[in-house]
Amino acid sequence: MRASIRPLIIPALALASFLGLASPALAGPQIQHWVAPTGARVHFVESRALPLVDIQVSFAAGTALDPADKAGLASMTQALLDAGAGNLDEQTIADRKADLGAQVRGGADNDRASLALRSLSSPVELDAAVELIATVLARPTFPAEILERERARAIAGLREALTKPGSLAARQFNAALYAGHPYGNNSSPESLAAISREDLADFHRRYYGANRAAVAIVGDIDRATAERIAVRLTEALPQTTAASPPPSPTPTRAQTFRIPHPSAQAHILVGQPGMAREDADYFALLVGNHVLGGGGFVSRLTREVREQRGFAYSIYSFLSPQQVAGPFQIGLQTRGSQADDALSVVRQTLDTFIAEGPTADELQAAKDNLINGFGLRLDSNAKLLDHVAMIGFYGLALDWLDTYPAQVEKVTVAAVRDAWQRRIRPDQLITVIAGGDGDRAPDAAATPSAAITDGAN
Repeated sequence: MRASIRPLIIPALALASFLGLASPALAGPQIQHWVAPTGARVHFVESRALPLVDIQVSFAAGTALDPADKAGLASMTQALLDAGAGNLDEQTIADRKADLGAQVRGGADNDRASLALRSLSSPVELDAAVELIATVLARPTFPAEILERERARAIAGLREALTKPGSLAARQFNAALYAGHPYGNNSSPESLAAISREDLADFHRRYYGANRAAVAIVGDIDRATAERIAVRLTEALPQTTAASPPPSPTPTRAQTFRIPHPSAQAHILVGQPGMAREDADYFALLVGNHVLGGGGFVSRLTREVREQRGFAYSIYSFLSPQQVAGPFQIGLQTRGSQADDALSVVRQTLDTFIAEGPTADELQAAKDNLINGFGLRLDSNAKLLDHVAMIGFYGLALDWLDTYPAQVEKVTVAAVRDAWQRRIRPDQLITVIAGGDGDRAPDAAATPSAAITDGAN
């Protein structure tokens, strides 16, 4: 049975001290940065509030590097890192994690593949946990029988997902936003079946290099210990080709895709490529999105679609910054018979927001919410680690957390309006409507094809 670490209650004063937020200026935690002798970039925050150390190692080894005919390779490589490593088999690795009280998690997105460790900070447990993860990162064996097992699970899970309108909508939306771009890769049963053990080993050898690694460390250790940990985690990794960003996505052309499905609820997605992690319009787009649909029940989309017309229980919008422009997305579910009416309100609300921007009151409320809630985004080691890892991987300024409130505060109505008019274009919006056929009259239901393109909006 996997061991867990008992949560601790942190007094408010200790929490403020841990976050470095006790001063009126809301200063963020002090991030120390250096490049290890191995070439890995390291970002470290010393925190003595809890006897824990959180570590994340991220590699420029994301799903954008998947071959088109083997989509899913990056995710499968990351998932099988601890299926066997060195002379340790899967069960031995699991037992050691449990004995040490260590927690390990990971994943892969378009840009990066990561492995994170939480360990007690006592030297015996920490050293053993770091040694284990160093072996997992540098010497995975990718046992053939475990690949077969996990591939079968992945294919079964994907086939089940392909029966659900929400999954169908998300896959079509991603493919349409990033047609011909590495971000547009969607795995399929065929692409997963094509992945071999040799593919996993080759992907690891090519992309899990020390020079492609970003190490984030937060916790109850000093700088010298952090330096030793960073070296130990990356010293056995090879030096590989330097990472380079993917190309910028090609601007989309407005299209509507209708995917038939007998569900009563229609799943609707609207959007286009949005903003990169380092983007001159980052804060104007961020604050504007909070007004439009990112602020929950106080957003315009919620007011227009849910409260005034009752078309959906919930509706949202978000911007997902990535190395190059990640998606801007509006999403909702509604009865199939009212999908077109709901979509019309969404488009009208978005058009009005782009044309006029937020009101002064909406802007101030959004800024207050983002600034006053900022501390809650850093109120645990795990949350802080995620931010430090993001700063380290994308090469953001060390004071990014310090300056965040001030950057939000200085956003103006004019800046929001200008950014949204330049960046979010109705003639580039992709719309996907999946399902809802079970709530339409028979003659209004979609015809039985995989996807129907209605053309430009």
